Amino acid sequence: MNKLRKRNGTDRWVALLLWLAAALVVATLLWILGDIFSRGLSGLSVEFLVDEPREAGRAGGLGPVLLSTLLVLGVCMAAAVPVALGAAVLLSEFSLGRRGFGRAVRASLDILAAVPSIVFGLFGNAFFSQILGMGFSLLSGGLTLACMVLPILIRTTEQALTAVPDEVRQGAAAVGLSRVTTFKSLLLPAAAPGLAAGFVLGMGRALAETAALLFTSGYVTRWPESLLDSGRVLSIHIYDLAMNIPGADDRASSTAVVLIALVLLLNVSAMAIGGRRSPGRWSP
Repeated sequence: MNKLRKRNGTDRWVALLLWLAAALVVATLLWILGDIFSRGLSGLSVEFLVDEPREAGRAGGLGPVLLSTLLVLGVCMAAAVPVALGAAVLLSEFSLGRRGFGRAVRASLDILAAVPSIVFGLFGNAFFSQILGMGFSLLSGGLTLACMVLPILIRTTEQALTAVPDEVRQGAAAVGLSRVTTFKSLLLPAAAPGLAAGFVLGMGRALAETAALLFTSGYVTRWPESLLDSGRVLSIHIYDLAMNIPGADDRASSTAVVLIALVLLLNVSAMAIGGRRSPGRWSP
């Protein structure tokens, strides 16, 4: 009886510590958001979202910066999604007989995910900007971000595909369907929520990136005319306003509100999409 009481007391203390840790995380997030929103909401307006920056960012808006951000994000996902889908299909459907190869690819993905973003920036500057001759451009920045988000996209896509029960594959083989037809008609639709969630999470990672783009996309705030033009994204704009432009702290906070709103929207979308169909309650 004493041992049972002692065990129950220990469980209560552990549960309390876990709740305190979770509350601390939530409180930290609310503190950061509250500080930024309290200083930045007053500067938001339609003009702020569509006008050009003036006076080094102290006046004007975010029009070219928002456009550059969306273009870099589009290049990133357009380059990363096909590669991620192909690699995930290979790992989940065609590498079962070559487990050593699959382990090597997964280990490479883990290492790639742990590489600091500043290293990706140096790589992008050396390879895309200099060797391939793209210079400081939106295309160079987007391709660099594509390398960064590949581990997230490949792993989430692989997990979404492997979550589909083997009975689906076996049933398709029993009626004579090819692997390509099985993947296109059965596996891909069944794994669509997981694929969409990984896609949105990859977009969120790319949207908030700063260090890698310092060396690839550039700083200019003019309207981009093509993907080979240099452009400034939201995260770099926030850094420049906060660190290099005296008297622009309020503008930096307003820009941060826009970026946080986009990131929160993407993460909420990912949770909503991923929660529609979890692997544990898959049904054909």
